[in-house]
Amino acid sequence: MELLASYNEQIGALVLGNTPQNAKYTSHQIQKEILHVFARNVQSSIRHEIGDARFCLIVNEARDESRREQMTLVIRFVDRSGFIRERFLDIVHVKDTTIVTFKEDISFVLSHHNLDVQNIRGQGYDGASNMRGEWNARKISDVHTFFQNLIFIINIVSASCKRNDKLRAFQASTIEHLVDIGEIETGKGVNQVGGLQRPGDSRWSSHFKSIYSLIKMYGATCLVLENIVLDGSTYSQRGDTTFSFKLLMSFDFALILHIMKDVMGITDMLCQALQQKSQDILNAMHLVTTTKTLIQKLRDDGWKTLLEEVTSFCKHQDIKVPDMDACFSSVGRSRRKQKLVTVEHHYRVDIFTAIIDQQLQELNNRFNE
Repeated sequence: MELLASYNEQIGALVLGNTPQNAKYTSHQIQKEILHVFARNVQSSIRHEIGDARFCLIVNEARDESRREQMTLVIRFVDRSGFIRERFLDIVHVKDTTIVTFKEDISFVLSHHNLDVQNIRGQGYDGASNMRGEWNARKISDVHTFFQNLIFIINIVSASCKRNDKLRAFQASTIEHLVDIGEIETGKGVNQVGGLQRPGDSRWSSHFKSIYSLIKMYGATCLVLENIVLDGSTYSQRGDTTFSFKLLMSFDFALILHIMKDVMGITDMLCQALQQKSQDILNAMHLVTTTKTLIQKLRDDGWKTLLEEVTSFCKHQDIKVPDMDACFSSVGRSRRKQKLVTVEHHYRVDIFTAIIDQQLQELNNRFNE
């Protein structure tokens, strides 16, 4: 205000000269009110610009600083001069993520701005169509822990350019060795050296890419961690890396890694198909039905094949495979309260079957008849 007063005498005389010196308007509540006034004026201007034009609705997923999920609404329309315009209209905090409340939230915002739903001529939802953020199988404690550990490992290995360079160098050496012994084929576009994919918060396709990339670069990742354990500059680096290396060398981690690869590999196909620009309802229903069938088949007939694959993988990576016929002992529970089950029963029923059942329930909840 002092700066404006130096250029305008009226501001100096009428505003600064007549205001109480304690009126600084710096309280949190007043600043919020001022921002809301600005927002209402901008929204009113946008609403006037849209008029009665037909429009497309673009909804995207975002998070505020407290990591609370919210939706951003953008309107695309043709103005009175014939130009295509895009205007950011509003933010909606998500109360729930079911389809019903999702539609209610959007309808309420449109009616709040006096926009008729009947004027919508296109809709795009991008990541907002999957705003749950939490994959349903994470309700299983072993799966939740697995994803936490997965992120921890990838963050350590990808923490610097030097570590990424070492990872690529080790992977290139591994590929060269496998080609020499004839375990993998050569050809254009195959065996490319990449990096570990960091998973996003709510884009579960990125989690599938993280899993796939780690399986592909498992040996190289172990070598990088071993190097850090030996050459780490601080005790915290060496301690975190030692913990990560022990995780990679555990059968439990390798097993859940491969279960996630199989289950999310099936659901990712559905996810990618439904994101195509052009889609009809009959084809979408067929895709959902096929996905449910494939997951059910994995549940009924996939355990033996999975166990063989994981066992072979562990032997190749020098990971100790437990005796599947031994009695399973759970950590943290009284032995007298435990059910006498085998190790294989625990892995098959408590983890493999439980994960798939949760995913089937998720699909049934999202895609009913």
